[in-house]
Amino acid sequence: MSENSMKKERAVKHRDELRREYDLSRLAGGVRGKYHHRVIAGMNLVLIEPDLVSLFPDSETVSRALRVLADAAQVAKPRKRRRTRVG
Repeated sequence: MSENSMKKERAVKHRDELRREYDLSRLAGGVRGKYHHRVIAGMNLVLIEPDLVSLFPDSETVSRALRVLADAAQVAKPRKRRRTRVG
């Protein structure tokens, strides 16, 4: 089988996967990544270790745990000590 016939065969298979009701002419003119900056502006993506996924299955659970930790850290902050003069 020649390389050109293989390419044509792949192209036909790809076209056949689309449903007949899809109107490809309506998809023209789209802009790739148009809203990308808006989406990433409001979120930070952080990967957690696999063993923690069962404890923190979604972003809401992770956020709640981090807020508890942040509150505890604020309470536990060491207070500034007054210097005592010796002499």
